[in-house]
Order: sequence, then C-alpha cells, then structure tokens
Amino acid sequence: MATYLEFIQQNEERDGVRFSWNVWPSSRLEATRMVVPLACLLTPLKERLDLPPVQYEPVLCSRPTCKAVLNPLCQVDYRAKLWACNFCFQRNQFPPAYAGISEVNQPAELMPQFSTIEYIVQEDLQALKESLQMSLSLLPADALVGLITFGRMVQVHELSCEGISKSYVFRGTKDLTAKQIQDMLGLSRPAVPIQQGRPLQTPEQPVISSRFLQPVHKIDMNLTDLLGELQRDPWPVTQGKRPLRSTGVALSIAVGLLEGTFPNTGARIMLFTGGPPTQGPGMVVGDELKTPIRSWHDIEKDNARFMKKATKHYETLANRTAANGHCIDIYACALDQTGLLEMKCCANLTGGHMVMGDSFNTSLFKQTFQRVFNKGFNGEFRMAFGASLDVKTSRELKIAGAIGPCISLNAKGPCVSENELGIGGTSQWKICSLDPSTTLAIYFEVVNQHNTPIPQGGRGAVQFVTQYQHSSTQKRIRVTTIARNWADAQSQLQHIEAAFDQEAAAVLMARLGVYRAESEEGPDVLRWLDRQLIRLCQKFGQYNKDDPNSFRLSESFSLYPQFMFHLRRSPFLQVFNNSPDESSYYRHHFARQDLTQSLIMIQPILYAYSFHGPPEPVLLDSSSILPDRILLMDTFFQIVIYLGETIAQWQKAGYQDMPEYENFKHLLQAPLDDAQEILQTRFPMPRYIHTEHGGSQARFLLSKVNPSQTHNNLYAWGQESGAPILTDDVSLQVFMDHLKKLAVSSAS
Repeated sequence: MATYLEFIQQNEERDGVRFSWNVWPSSRLEATRMVVPLACLLTPLKERLDLPPVQYEPVLCSRPTCKAVLNPLCQVDYRAKLWACNFCFQRNQFPPAYAGISEVNQPAELMPQFSTIEYIVQEDLQALKESLQMSLSLLPADALVGLITFGRMVQVHELSCEGISKSYVFRGTKDLTAKQIQDMLGLSRPAVPIQQGRPLQTPEQPVISSRFLQPVHKIDMNLTDLLGELQRDPWPVTQGKRPLRSTGVALSIAVGLLEGTFPNTGARIMLFTGGPPTQGPGMVVGDELKTPIRSWHDIEKDNARFMKKATKHYETLANRTAANGHCIDIYACALDQTGLLEMKCCANLTGGHMVMGDSFNTSLFKQTFQRVFNKGFNGEFRMAFGASLDVKTSRELKIAGAIGPCISLNAKGPCVSENELGIGGTSQWKICSLDPSTTLAIYFEVVNQHNTPIPQGGRGAVQFVTQYQHSSTQKRIRVTTIARNWADAQSQLQHIEAAFDQEAAAVLMARLGVYRAESEEGPDVLRWLDRQLIRLCQKFGQYNKDDPNSFRLSESFSLYPQFMFHLRRSPFLQVFNNSPDESSYYRHHFARQDLTQSLIMIQPILYAYSFHGPPEPVLLDSSSILPDRILLMDTFFQIVIYLGETIAQWQKAGYQDMPEYENFKHLLQAPLDDAQEILQTRFPMPRYIHTEHGGSQARFLLSKVNPSQTHNNLYAWGQESGAPILTDDVSLQVFMDHLKKLAVSSAS
C-alpha cells in the first residue's frame, strides 16, 4: 500500500496535478470547515517522455451539454460496444473504428496508466508554422517575422524591399483603432468569398501582409542589416528631460498588424523597452526628469496621475491580443522603472514572458532571451500557442475559478459555481502561450448537501481538456482525468487529514493571497491569510483549550504554518523596498510557475558548505549563518553565495592558492559549481550575487532568513549560534507561539 506522499508524487509525475486534499469531504458544509479550499495545481503540458501522442481524434460524450472525453473511469459494455460517461452517465455508442475492442484489446484511453493522454488532431495549420516568431539565428526557415521600432515616432518596417530601407511612420501621440492601422498599412481587404461554409483561397492577403511579415529565410540578411543599422531615436533630448517613448502606440500597431493578418493563429509580440512610456496613449510618466516615476506611496495617496489611463490602454490591448490567440512578451531592461505595473496585463493575460533586468547587455537578459527558444528532447520548441482549457466535474463538484496566465472564455454551465475564486464564472479559459512548466491553480466547490450522503466508496472525478497548437504546427488535445475518494468528515476525518498535501495547499492559498493583493490593501490580505491559518490550526490541531503548550499538528500539517510565515514576508505580499514594477514582476512569475519553483519562491532553499561533511540543506534561519560556513541560497529570482566571516578572512589571506590548503580551494569551488547548475536551467535566469559577512549585498540573505536572533535579543547570541539581524520583524518562534495562543483560545 503506497503512502499518501507516494500517491501524491506518482499522480504529479503522471498527470501534472497536485490537489490540496486527496480525500474529499463529502458535503458542502464539511468542505467549508476544511478552511483550505479543494483546489489543484495543473501543469497542462508537463513533459512526459513516456507519453507519445496518439494519432486519432478523442471520443466525446454525445450529450451536447457534456462532451467529456472517453477515459479510464468510464464504464464499458464490450459486448454492446457502449460506454457510459462518468460525468453525466449518458450511454454512448463507440465509433466504427472501435469495432474490435474487448477486455483484452483496449484502446489507450481506457487503460489506467493513461489517465493523461495526448491526441494529435490532423489539421493543416500552415499559418501557425509561418507565424511563430523566434530569435533570428534559432528560427525555423519559414517563420514570419516583422519589425516595429519606436521612440518619439513609431516605424513599421517593410521587409520586402531589396537594398532600401522603407518604413511607415506613425505619430507616437495618437491612439489608432485596429481599422485605422490596417487602412494606413494597406492591410484592409475585401470581404472574403465563401463557398460551402469555407473561405475561398484569396491570394491578396498573403501578398499584402508580406510587406511587413516575411519568412526568415527570405529576409535574414535584410533584417540583420536593418537591426545592425538601428540607432538611438534621432530626436534630440533636452537636458533634464526623458527621451520620448511611444510604447503604447507601438504595441497598439503590433497588435493591429497581427489582428488583421493572422487572427487565431499562434504568434508572439516581443516588446523590448529600455525605459518607461513617456508620451501618447499608455504613457506612465512625463518627460520631465525632475518628476519621478510613481512609487507605492504615490499610488496609495492616489497621486499617480497617468496610472489608471495607462493601465486601461494596456488592458484593452491585452484583451484584444488574447481574443486573437496571440501573446505579448515584455523584455524591460533599465536601471529605473519601465512601467511594468501598467503593462503587466499584456503578459499576464496572454501567457507571455516578462523579463526585467538592468541592461540588455547583461548575461541575465541575453541568456534568458536565448532560453525562450530552447528545444525539448524531441528537437521541437518548448512552447505552445492558442490553448483552451476546459474543466469538467462530476455532479457533486462545481468550478469556482482559476488563477494563472489565462482569461475567461465565459463558458457558463451547471458545473460553474456562483462563488468565484480567481477568474471565475466559467468552466473554460484561454491560455495564448504556454510551456511545459506553465501551471494554473484551479479552485472547486463541493456542492453535495449534508443530508444526501454519498455512498461508501464513491469517487468524485475531474477532467481537464487542453486543446493547443503544438510548435510543430499540429493541433493537439491533452486529456487528464482524475478521481479521488469521498469521505464523511464526521466519521473519517483522519483519512481526509492524512491525505492533505501541505505543499500544494500552501501554493494554492498563496496564489489566492497574491491574487487578492492586486486589488486589496496589503494589511487586509495578511489579516485574511492569518485568519485562515488560525482556523486551520483550530480544526486540525490537537490541544487542550487555553493551553498553548499542549498544541500539536500532525505530520501532514506540520510545515504549513512556516510556509505561511515566509509567505507573509515575501515580495509577493510585502511591497516595502520594492518598486511597483518589481512587485508586478515577482507576482507575474509566481502566478505561472509549478509547485517546486513556487515553494522556492515562498521559502527559499539554503545549503551549507563546511569542512564538517558534504553540503547539506539547513534551516532558513539566522542561526545557520556561521563564521566557518559558506551558504548558498536559492530564492528563484536570486542565487546568493555568502562567505562566513572566517571563510572570507581566509580567502582574503589567499589560503586557497597554497598547495597545503587544497581542501579549502575545493570548499570555495563547490557552491560555485552548484550555483552554475541552477543558473544554466532556470527561466528567467536568476540574478547571481556573491557576497560575504559584512558585505553590502549580504542584505539579500539577511532579509530572507528567519530572524531568530536580532539586535533586540542579543543575549541569545553567542559566537557559534548564528548572526543577529537588524530587524523588528517577528521570528518564526514568536509567530508560532502567537499562532498557538490564538488557536487554543476559548475566545476565538
């Protein structure tokens, strides 16, 4: 019998799904008492080397309101060649191709090991093949690329001119509709003639659009020269002024260009910006340098004069882009803020990348940009386009919403809950761009009433149907069907408790908290998280009333409070010391990463290197900072190597260069090698920080560790017990003591 931990890991490896609860409370009332919602993290395109796609169409339930896909949970009558849908119980006839099926000759989709299966739907998506926009040296020969540059004016470059540079110039202050842009670029087309429900082939459209979008193999040299000739905006910038940057109009033209040429076909718009938009629609700050760009303080005081209008401009563009199945990447490299706060919806709603750096000249940007075009084990790009996710549930469940890089498709139906969590009111979402690590949080509501018990041994089921355009041009459908047991929370609470996945639950609650932080005051979100944690401890802790010392949590819950402690201090909820752009950047990545990476973001990993043995994980605590240790911390966004006081002194004395101290040389090298391994694979590439005791960048480590010793309790600090932190933040110990007190209190 596998343990619940093994069961959870097997399911994640096979299906890319992690549920907060793996035995489900069988009534609505009991589910609300569980505090942590019934929810899951879904990685739709989780890479599976052992999952070759099948070359036929999925079999769908014939009931028009259901259309669930045939799966291992369906009941099959092999003699009558019928199958009963496990969601709506409709009896369906197998298609003729399944005439030979029997108990010993089953199609893959009925075998238990294929609870996740991928179908290749034979459809000619030539347009997709021709519109994946990649970096030049890595591009497939027939991918279409276009170029728009912007400063004070916006230039749309014509790419089919031999030996002469020709571009259409737009004023950077004027907002244009999609129709105006298409008219000005000569993209307007006559009505497409229709024959028997299909458009006739019309040669005009490719010819028109080819002036601006060309296959790479045709214009490789031309575009390389064009990029090589690009210069800074020639308009003079007066002293004390910012350059005029028409980002909003440039983006609007790019959206309109793709909208008019390749609607509903996979494409990326890549925005590279070296500063904030300073004129026209979407401007974030004026051109006067003496006026600083908005801060959190300005936003709180409603003193960010361009923010609302700019946000609305980019939201409109993001929604138009998403409706056409395209995505927007933002690469923002500058020492000051660049307007990511206002532009974040462009990447968040379309599934695009967001990369923030100090300069386009850093390896952080160069290597991250290169990784966008990484290929998988099969030699194909690790990206997919124009996906839709359809979630189906058995009748005891409803769908409350999703949080991730998606927009609602407003699909109403009996399985959609009125209580929304995240992007709700629908059972379908659009994800314009996704890769093998893109992960959505899906929230459910148990609707079965308390007085209608589910029969013993009953199981609830959920099916995830992801349709997408694969980078090889195929249309594919990945179907994952999962089931979990129901349990009566009054008589079988220990089963529900034992099947709690505290890691998944922490990430799912954190996503809810971060989602709320976008529209609510920070302290309100922290109070909400605290209340949920106290309620969870009251429900599942063992204790005597009013006796904090008697409080105990079982193993399945023991790590959860410390995840919440670190989440409260994280840059996702704390904006102090972060600019609005930085907060937007951190939240963007948190809303799309898988469970492992999300946990690293919440509670960074700390490794210690010393002469006392091999490298080991240590507590993220100030007591781990010892003079004779090297620490390696991974926060996802930063990799920090920290030399303890003694180690730093030895290095300055040059001991590592003396033959008799060979082992010290190896000790210094070990964390560098381990850091390199992380730096080579992470997307986006983390900032690499090498510091030492007393160094200015030691703050990156000191701000993350639990301050168990601070300047306020120095008496607890001895030479070997760690380093005191200059902070008034409470430590994990104080936090836990306070939590126990509130959880056991008769008053609460």
